[in-house]
Amino acid sequence: MSTSVMQPPVDSFSTLYQTHHRWLKSWLQHKLGSTSDAEDLAQDTFMRVLLGGSATEIREPKSFLCTLARRVMVDFWRRNALEQAWKDVLEKLPEQQLPSPEIQHLLLETLQQIDAMLNGLGDKVRCAFLLSQLEGLTYAQIAVQLGVSVSSVKKYMAKATEHCLLFRLLQELE
Repeated sequence: MSTSVMQPPVDSFSTLYQTHHRWLKSWLQHKLGSTSDAEDLAQDTFMRVLLGGSATEIREPKSFLCTLARRVMVDFWRRNALEQAWKDVLEKLPEQQLPSPEIQHLLLETLQQIDAMLNGLGDKVRCAFLLSQLEGLTYAQIAVQLGVSVSSVKKYMAKATEHCLLFRLLQELE
């Protein structure tokens, strides 16, 4: 049986950063296989800590930073997958139909915002929302496609709408 010694809380963000940045970057580099990606994600991780304002409450810094860095990595991989899917779509378009580079960039940013907004929704909620918004399906059609009741679809749509509104509100506050 091992005994865990409770660490004192970190006394400041700068102490946390100075003490653990090199270690976190090394840990991320091992996970990602890329020095530049590791540096970027280490910075993103510490920015989340800074914006969260809770550095002084962290009792297990390495555990906390690993958990947060894993979330940052998931976001990174999702962004990269979305970007690659967007590039694949653009490659299939005839040259005369390609949007300008500026429009391509704006469309990719919009896709990333939509992806971030839908992040955190359950699979059925997200699917119901997308079927309604992108395919124009009725709640009854969505219910059949998802194998649920119409009242479940109504609940999914209410949850998705609330989630999207809260996301927008938080974006405006930042």
